[in-house]
Parts: sequence; C-alpha cells; structure tokens
Amino acid sequence: MLRQSFHELVLATRSRGLYEFTGEVETWIAENKFRDGLLTLHLRHTSASLLIQENADPDVRRDLDAFFARLVRDGDPLFVHTAEGDDDMAAHVRTALTAVNLSIPVHGGRLALGTWQGIYLWEHRTRPHSRRVALHFVGE
Repeated sequence: MLRQSFHELVLATRSRGLYEFTGEVETWIAENKFRDGLLTLHLRHTSASLLIQENADPDVRRDLDAFFARLVRDGDPLFVHTAEGDDDMAAHVRTALTAVNLSIPVHGGRLALGTWQGIYLWEHRTRPHSRRVALHFVGE
C-alpha cells in the first residue's frame, strides 16, 4: 500500500560551509520502516542550498567553497540588496546557482546514494543560522 509521510529537520549552521546530514535522513527512513519509494527534500530558505556531494574527502567541500567565493564575492558593488550585510545578496545568488530541492530514490529501506555521496546543507551566509529542511516520502 502506498504511504506518504512528512517530516521537518532543523539544522544549525555555524557559518558558511557544507553540513552533512545524511545520517539524520537515514534515521528517519529507518524509524518509519520505509522500503521503496521517493524521498523529496526541500530547504525552506533563500540563502542556503541542498546538494549531494562527495563525503569522503573534506578537500572537495573546501574547494567548492573556494570556487563560489571567487565566483560570487561578498560585498560585490554590483549588488544593491545588502539589508543583512555584505554576504546577503551573494548568498541569494549562490542559492540561485545551486538547488533547494533534492529527490532521492529509496530502495530496500536505504537511500539510493553512491558509495561516496552524502546529503549536504550548504550554508551561504557567514553568520550562524537555523535551517529547516522538509522531507516528504512517497512509497511503501
């Protein structure tokens, strides 16, 4: 029988960077005994994003941050929207270039991720934030 379930995770960030939360998602899948279906994740913010990325080598996360720091500079004089500081509009642009939604198949009670893949919240602001991620599962 087809099931649907909704859950929300609250993730605390310290500053800009990538925060893995694969374990929290796997725990929710296991606790609910989901077997096969589709999990959708949605970040309810406009200055952070979600991504699936390598979780073995921390240099990957450092390099992603370094690339985006060069691509979208804080305090760029092009930006008018600076209501919350120099990183405000830069964070919105970084989010626009990435994603706030992910869809991940669940098969045999496990996320269908590759060997070195993890689920990350990418905080684009320099200050700490509390971020909400909606999880929606459809399947059995």
